[in-house]
Amino acid sequence: MGSSRALACSIAFVLILLSSASKDEQVPEQRDVTFDFDKIMQEIQDPDLFMQKEVDLSDILDPKEFPAVQMMSPAQQYDTMSETGSYTPVLKPRGRQRFSPRSFGGPPQEYPVQFPLARPSSDNLQAICLNGDRRPRYPQSYFPPSYFSKQRREGSAVNEAESWFSTCCKGNETWGLEATLCCATQAWELSVHNFCEADASVKDRLYECCRKRDNARLNCFHNDSPNPNYEATEELPVPPLPNISTFSFDPSTCQRTVVTPSNIRGYRRRQNPTTSKKIDINFPLGRPTADTIESLCSNQKLRPLYTVKCLPGSGYEGLGRQAKTINRIEKGFKQCCKKKQGVLDCAEQKWQAELNRFCTVELAQQGDFQCCSMFDEDRYNCFQNTSPHPHYNVTSDTEELSLNKICDTHKIIKKKFSVGLPVKAFVNQCCPLSEQEKTSCLTQRVRETSEKLCLSKKASAPAFRRCCKSRETPQCLSKILMDAVTKASNVQKKKKKCPLS
Repeated sequence: MGSSRALACSIAFVLILLSSASKDEQVPEQRDVTFDFDKIMQEIQDPDLFMQKEVDLSDILDPKEFPAVQMMSPAQQYDTMSETGSYTPVLKPRGRQRFSPRSFGGPPQEYPVQFPLARPSSDNLQAICLNGDRRPRYPQSYFPPSYFSKQRREGSAVNEAESWFSTCCKGNETWGLEATLCCATQAWELSVHNFCEADASVKDRLYECCRKRDNARLNCFHNDSPNPNYEATEELPVPPLPNISTFSFDPSTCQRTVVTPSNIRGYRRRQNPTTSKKIDINFPLGRPTADTIESLCSNQKLRPLYTVKCLPGSGYEGLGRQAKTINRIEKGFKQCCKKKQGVLDCAEQKWQAELNRFCTVELAQQGDFQCCSMFDEDRYNCFQNTSPHPHYNVTSDTEELSLNKICDTHKIIKKKFSVGLPVKAFVNQCCPLSEQEKTSCLTQRVRETSEKLCLSKKASAPAFRRCCKSRETPQCLSKILMDAVTKASNVQKKKKKCPLS
């Protein structure tokens, strides 16, 4: 930067030349202009070269020859344009000016940020954890001391989310896949929220996605992501950044809460049901993907179908629609899985068609299932995110059988697999308790029954007599009960399940 006087002389010289070259406006009388270059060179070497000071242009410019400059205020002189759209040199205000690469034909952004990050899913979770140190971070030293505040906020959001992803990935071994995905999703959603809060707190143009609400906002951020698969983009591992806020995650918050008809979404009761049974239904089913289509087909027999005959006459219409939708989707999946080609496309079309059909009826009946208020991809993403088992690898039917299962199968055992034990007494005493208390209760009742049975010598059945002769009589009787529970469970699987338990 030259001295203020040298700069003023240069500007005056340019203005004189442009004014003399103009053809559209009246040209003032020209006069010779001379410059003392020796004096200019002395000023350039002056020690106050880089010190800014006010300039009185009256010593250089004649107001009579430059009336336009005289009449324009400093605000009008700043970045003015002629009526024809052509650029007119003007006097800039003092102080450091921001360099705009876009105005000089350069790249649109000097300090790029890979923002925003995509929504974590079963498709990219492995890459999130595996490539965590091969994706960029943005320390304070990455940006210049001034300007680029928007990119700074974007970089901080990326740093925050990546740090929290690292926390989730470290807990993967103990939490399991579903809880890790839930952790990463919560971390991502919180980082989106924090970014929008920070972006709205400054006088700057608000990021477009932040103008949206709820799931529409999240979908917008996901769709804008330049690296939705979380691929590695750095050749060398990047070090973690210090001073990143911590992220607290409780795996229990990801367990699907058992709801009652009074608070289930998409459930509108016309009357208060006389029962307070719990909802037990795998709705909605997850969206078929390349990663889930194999388990979708192979585990189809393990997933339940539902009956609506068990539902009360009124108050459970929404639950009935959900049950029928699952049955139709599973029927479509069965047809698709028999195909040799195009299985995934077929399954996804069936899934979309049946959920759209569900929403058509749901809206017509004034149901309020949240996803049905959306359209197209927003609706499908909502159903996917709401699904209790989106990966098709965990269902209530695949859990390991235990003696507690007698609470669900005791009627079938009494009718078809009688064991000669007071099963009804076990159920009445133990089944109303919690799972842990239920296990202890059943174990205690079997032990007490085995002692009474063997001491009274009333064990007439050959199996009971063998148990009484055994050193581990309670374990022997438990095995007899478990055999009956297994047989009854197999019979139960062949029937449609009631969505109320």
